[in-house]
Parts: sequence; structure tokens; C-alpha cells
Amino acid sequence: MTTDFAARVLRWYDDHGRKDLPWQDSGDPYRIWVSEIMLQQTQVQTVIPYYTRFMHRFPDVHALADAQLDEVLQHWSGLGYYARARNLHHAAEIIRDEHHGNFPATIEDVSGLPGIGRSTAGAILALAFGQRHPILDGNVKRVLARHAAVEGWPGRTAVAKQLWELAEARTPAERVGDYTQAMMDLGATLCTRSTPACATCPVNGDCIALSCGDVERFPGRKPKKEKPRRETTMVLAVADGAVYLERRPASGIWGGLWSFPEVSDVGDWCTEQLNAEAVVVENWDTLRHSFSDYDLDIAPVVVRIDAVSSKVADYDDSTWYRPGDTPPGGIAAPVMRLIETLRNTDELRNHG
Repeated sequence: MTTDFAARVLRWYDDHGRKDLPWQDSGDPYRIWVSEIMLQQTQVQTVIPYYTRFMHRFPDVHALADAQLDEVLQHWSGLGYYARARNLHHAAEIIRDEHHGNFPATIEDVSGLPGIGRSTAGAILALAFGQRHPILDGNVKRVLARHAAVEGWPGRTAVAKQLWELAEARTPAERVGDYTQAMMDLGATLCTRSTPACATCPVNGDCIALSCGDVERFPGRKPKKEKPRRETTMVLAVADGAVYLERRPASGIWGGLWSFPEVSDVGDWCTEQLNAEAVVVENWDTLRHSFSDYDLDIAPVVVRIDAVSSKVADYDDSTWYRPGDTPPGGIAAPVMRLIETLRNTDELRNHG
């Protein structure tokens, strides 16, 4: 059945698979690598415009490795999961410095790069070099779990092991790159999380979940637990049409991105950081930003700084940013939403 499974998937791919994605025709491992990292946790249609802009600015590994991290984060801004961008930049430096600028071609070297696990490494090597490696991204997990009716949540070690064994057994020796893309396409376009198009699936004839009439039960759901909630206060300091931003630490949420300062006491912060008294203009409604493992409730406090001390200037990790100008680097998505809201207030509108 293993050979027949792959043959049916490949026939479907020849007729219906996606072959016009911007990274597909080059065979360039760098471009494939960037696309695979962007596609982690993100849908294709969202990725394409970001990928196009990213490639225009960073067309090869040397351009990416030689760039400042701030600029890389700026081009990633809005795509989310910013650790991907930091890892991408660091991996490019490793490829430049340790591999003479050539993308490595072994599973050990590729999976050893920051931000690349077994499945991503296998996909890159299969798509770029035609090497036979199984993959197990979210789409492929769904296809295999349904076809073989694998019980349990794939995040559990025993379930993941069973799915990897299936992926290994069903990966053909020929046309590995096409098969890899076909499996990702199958999961993304037909074997979707909800309302899958089982009637047109090339492997519906022996899909156990379909024969049981219980397709959407597979793969098993992650055990539910209540999402914790955290709270923070952000000070939106405004002076002469500009807002005060700080670069966040490299580790933690929004690592390396620019953000409004998080404070415990607005007045004390303004005195200590800006050497100025603040006029509280408005306490805005709480803005909730959801991460994968918790919700963050942001309490924005808008303050007007009438006289900024001459000692307060732009430093490497802080700046006065005038909305509409080129950002100093990547800006966290909820912070950008707050900036856009500020632009429509009298505090900034009168300085536009």
C-alpha cells in the first residue's frame, strides 16, 4: 500500500497541486528555506507578500547575514512569531561563516541550524536537493492521522512516533520533492481541519477515518486547559508629534522589536526616564493580545510630555519616533495598532 499511496498522491499533484508559488521554480535552497520558515504557523496567502518583499531586500544568504537584525525584524513585522526571524538571521550568519555561504546539504547540518527542526530540514532537502527525507508538518500530520486513524494528540511522544513511522514508510524513493509538496498541498487544500473535501481526495478509498465516518475527530485535539492571562501597563509618551519607543530585550516576547515601555508607575517612569513631568491625557481601554500559551492584557496610558529634558535623546535602545517616518526597526503588532490609533488623536494629528 505504501507505493500505491505515494503514486495516488503524486497523480493528484500532477493534476491539481500548487506549482506557481514564488519559491518553487528556483530550486534555490536559500529561497526554499526562507519560505519554509515563513510558512511555519502561517498560511500561504499570508506569506506570499511578505516573502516577495523579503526576497527583494535579502536576495541571498549573504545579504541576509550581513544585514542588521533590526532591518530583518522590520521586514518581518506583522508576520508574527518573531523568533523565526531572529533564528533565520542567526542561521544565515552561521551559513556565511561556517559553510562559506553555501547552504548545507546534510540532514545533520541543516537540522543543526537555529529554528530548523527535523521536519523543516527534511522539507528543505527534499524540495531543493531531491533527498529522501520524511516530513511531518501540521498538514501532513492531519493527512496521515486520518488515513491511518491514528488515535491521540500528535503532541504526545507516542503518537508523534507513530506518525513519523508512517511518514517514513510512505515517502517514495523517486520524485521526493514533488511528493513532499503534494502532501503539504493535500493537507492545505483538501484534508483541511474542518469540512475536508474527502470526495475528491486521492487516498479516500482506504482512508480509515473516512470509512468510519469520523474524519474530523483526527488528529486528536490538544488537551484543553484554561489560558493564563497576564496584565501590563504601557506608557504612550507623546512629545512634539513623536512617540517614545524602546527596543525590547533579545529574549522574551517580541524579542528585539520596538515597543512602548512597560511600566509599573507612569509618573515615576516619566520622572526617572525622561526627567519630565507627564500630563496624563487618557487611559485607554484594555487591549488584549493573544499568544499561543497566554493572553496579554495591555492597559495603554497616553501622556503628554511638554518639556523633554535635553539629556533625553535617541540611543541604541530607545528613540523618539514620528509616526509616518521610517520605523527604527520591527515594531510589535499590538504596538503598531496603538501607534495608528494615536495618529488619529489630537496629540499627534496637530503635529502631522
